[in-house]
Amino acid sequence: MTEPQFLAGRLLLAMPGMFDPNFERAVIAMCVHDENGALGIGIGAIRQDIGFHELLGDLGIDPGATPDVPVLDGGPVETSRGFVLHSGDWGGEGTIGVTPFGGLSGSLDILRAIAQGTGPRQWLIALGYAGWGAGQLDAEMRQHGWYAAKGYPAILYDTPVRDRWAATWKAEGIDPAYLVGETGRA
Repeated sequence: MTEPQFLAGRLLLAMPGMFDPNFERAVIAMCVHDENGALGIGIGAIRQDIGFHELLGDLGIDPGATPDVPVLDGGPVETSRGFVLHSGDWGGEGTIGVTPFGGLSGSLDILRAIAQGTGPRQWLIALGYAGWGAGQLDAEMRQHGWYAAKGYPAILYDTPVRDRWAATWKAEGIDPAYLVGETGRA
C-alpha cells in the first residue's frame, strides 16, 4: 500500500467537467492535509456580496489606509468564517505555517494588524474554506477531479484572481485548452 500524497503547500486545480459544480475552475491553496483530512482556501473566485472595508466595518475595525481589496470565496464550508492567507513575515496566535505560501490566520488580530499597517507584506482574505474528511480528498484525487500543482506564491499574491486557474496550469507547462472533462480507463 502506498503512502498518501500530502498536499499542503500546493495549489489544487479543479479539472474541467468536475463532478462538483461548487468547484468549477477552482484554485485552492492547500493549507492542511494529513491523515485526519484536508483544508484549503479557494483563491480563484471573488465574493460579490462584500468587500474588505465592509467586512472590517462589520467587525468594528477601522480600515485606515488599507486598500479595499476583494474578499475571496474560500469555499463552500462555513462561508461566514474568515481566513487570511499571508506571507511569512507575520505570525499571531493560531497562525498555521503553510510552506511556501507563508501562513494561514483566522483571528481578528491579523485583520487589526492589516488595518493598522503592521500586518504581513502580502495577504489575501477569504470567507469560507474547502474541507475534506479523512481520506476523502485522496479518493477524489483518484477519481481525476483534481490536479495538484506546485505551490506558486506569485500566483497566490501577484496574479489577478480571474487569471489564477489558467496561470497555474501554464506554470505547470499545461495548456488548459487541451484538457478534457473525462478520462479513459485502460
